[in-house]
Amino acid sequence: MNFQGILLNTLLIAFGVIIGASVCAGIGAIINDNPPLKAMLDTAKSIKTWAIAVALGDTFASFEVLEQGLFNWQIRSLVKQILYIIAAIIGANCGLFLLRCLQKCVQIWSE
Repeated sequence: MNFQGILLNTLLIAFGVIIGASVCAGIGAIINDNPPLKAMLDTAKSIKTWAIAVALGDTFASFEVLEQGLFNWQIRSLVKQILYIIAAIIGANCGLFLLRCLQKCVQIWSE
């Protein structure tokens, strides 16, 4: 897989982890007679870091690449790894943003 493909894959995995876990939390909240949107947002906020770690895969390999880039002056691999981390962060934040937009839409429609 090429660099752009891996970057997009990383972004979408983080996004999917946030959305998938939030939807499952919302279903659980409905079953337990709790507000589903609140449960979805709480879950999304609490697992954002884990979504980033999941999207990066083997996080120890990420740290190894960062170490090699810093101490062995392998700048290209360092930049690539930083871009993977940024893509994972963007994906997780996009998932959270989508849920916040859903919350705003619910507020507007309920008025």
